[in-house]
Amino acid sequence: MNKMTPQIRFQGFTDDWEERKLGDITTLITKGTTPKDKSWTGTVNYVKTESIDKESGDINTTTFTSLDEHEGYLKRSQLKDNDILFSIVGTLGRVGIIKKDNLPANTNQQISIIRVKKDNPQYILYALKTYKVKQFIESDSTIGAQPALSLWQIEALEIPLPSLEEQEKIGSFFKQLDDTIALHQRKLDLLKEQKKGFLQKMFPKNGAKIPELRFAGFADDWEERKLGDIAPLRGGFAFKSSKFRNTGVPIVRISNILSSGEVGGDFAYYDEQDKDDKYILPDKSAVLAMSGATTGKVSILSQTDYDKVYQNQRVGYFQSVDYIDYGFISTIVRSELFMMQLESVLVSGAQPNVSSKEIDSFNFMIPILVKEQQKIGSFFKQLDETIALHQRKLDLLKEQKKGFLQKMFIS
Repeated sequence: MNKMTPQIRFQGFTDDWEERKLGDITTLITKGTTPKDKSWTGTVNYVKTESIDKESGDINTTTFTSLDEHEGYLKRSQLKDNDILFSIVGTLGRVGIIKKDNLPANTNQQISIIRVKKDNPQYILYALKTYKVKQFIESDSTIGAQPALSLWQIEALEIPLPSLEEQEKIGSFFKQLDDTIALHQRKLDLLKEQKKGFLQKMFPKNGAKIPELRFAGFADDWEERKLGDIAPLRGGFAFKSSKFRNTGVPIVRISNILSSGEVGGDFAYYDEQDKDDKYILPDKSAVLAMSGATTGKVSILSQTDYDKVYQNQRVGYFQSVDYIDYGFISTIVRSELFMMQLESVLVSGAQPNVSSKEIDSFNFMIPILVKEQQKIGSFFKQLDETIALHQRKLDLLKEQKKGFLQKMFIS
């Protein structure tokens, strides 16, 4: 057997690890059974691939089967505490672990059931999340509309094993890390829900002239205005990709409008141009993807490192108007109020798109007083910054987990 050690390990452990085939360290490797009764009702959890949390491996079922079928036709795929589930059809390699509060439960033919003999199941769970296993999936799976792995391939998969005591420490370490990630995810989800609630209450409902929730000191009716009057959308310039550079003035393209609500990613660069006022993007610009898969996505530019930033074609820029607070504009164009109107004009197909004229025609209720606009804009800006902070913390934790999986296991 191959002898080896990981790059990082807990203090006090020095013995070499060894590789063992899954088939040699398990009492069972099988796959689930598809029920005869597909009414999906009953008291028994029915685990599908999408029931397995991608990060933690926790099981969250929304489909159920009957106890009669569980104890009859589905008996051979009944799940037990600490069974490891590994998806082998379609979405390959999603790994989960069954706990007592998931039981009774069974699963389908797209998932293999791995029941270990004496090794730590939590350790095996994370060993199956490593880059080495991802390479195995890419090299050994059959290619097609439904990529798949066979049970004998799962049995032959080699897993690096330390002592049982070291396995338990590693499994516990990653479980705690996943619990922390889950906690941050719940906080982030809660903040996003709170923002959604505030947007619903701090803007007038259909037919109303004042919102349900309002800052003290303001009593005037809001008024309906077209977006083109308060933040007309400006199109970008058709920069030639053949003239893109590795340095120079960065160009915001559709690919730079990120799902996080920020402008970022890999920029293309261009030589500085004369008379470029019509496609320079000011700092804190709200920019819109006007075509492609992310059509309608709005992000905010923070150009902290550049004197100038250029606006590419099919990227729209919501221009500033003197008597309207731009923070307020940034709020409404990233809200469901905007998305609801966008859906009514969106041209779907292989290449969905919208025009400046369509966007400018959107109607919104706005406060007459700029001070009220400023308070609303500032409130949502602080909320967005808090959401972004939690998102960065979550992303950092996920990156740390990825790094630990690389260094605490043998590649």
